[in-house]
Amino acid sequence: MSALHPIVSVTGSSGSGTTSVRNTFEQIFRREGVEAVFIEGDAFHAFDRAAMRAAEAREPTLSHFGERANLLAELEAVLREYAASGRGRTRHYVHDAEDAARFQAEPGTFTPWEPFSEGSDLLFYEGLHGALTNERVDIAGQADLKIGVVPVINLEWIQKLHRDKATRGYSIEAVTDVILRRMPDYVTTICPQFTNTDINFQRIPTVDTSNPFVARWIPTADESMVVIRFRDPKGIDFPYLISMIAGSFMSRANSVVIPGGKLDLAMQLILTPMILRLVERRRRLL
Repeated sequence: MSALHPIVSVTGSSGSGTTSVRNTFEQIFRREGVEAVFIEGDAFHAFDRAAMRAAEAREPTLSHFGERANLLAELEAVLREYAASGRGRTRHYVHDAEDAARFQAEPGTFTPWEPFSEGSDLLFYEGLHGALTNERVDIAGQADLKIGVVPVINLEWIQKLHRDKATRGYSIEAVTDVILRRMPDYVTTICPQFTNTDINFQRIPTVDTSNPFVARWIPTADESMVVIRFRDPKGIDFPYLISMIAGSFMSRANSVVIPGGKLDLAMQLILTPMILRLVERRRRLL
């Protein structure tokens, strides 16, 4: 953690909605004039697509959710370097043809490592392991603000099934195999992180999702509620949030429930002052 070079991390599993949260942060950064550098968790995968498939053939339970398929010690080192000096490096994983055109690289490969641009106000990480801590790595300990994005598991699976079918051409059976292969790492590596996060946003559908493998549609925002849990509720103005977000209520002393369609508004209200505090503290030190 660093007052001079703060780090914000957003963590959630594949299909959980972390990219939407990143979009909200980008709006805040743009509106408030915050210069951020970005790390995508995929950049620290240990294997490109071809090598990963070969490794999975040898080790059927290998998954990107776990430590063995990722460069987590290297990720922690980059975060430590940024916290100390404001410097570091990252790269991009090329997912598809759109990325290939953007980065001039083959899908399933990595771009070369490149240094961060200088003069940034903070670093923003979005990926699978932004709040991980165990006896080998302490990524959570490097971040000043940790956000968890955690749909209930059936909704998470529905989102992944629909995304992978639409964007990657996978069959339901292929996506199901991926879910099953990832389950041990989901339990041991992904879930424990949400105890370390400062705020969790958990989306809960209000329609039947009891069999996610036959769901024809992803529940919409208006068919969902979102539980927002604060690890430390001290300093959170709950009456203000309740008054500003129609249909919201407190379910526990550290939790607010909001309509799903109000998620972006809630994030703007909650996260903007937190980001500004980090940036203003940095600028005072400068």
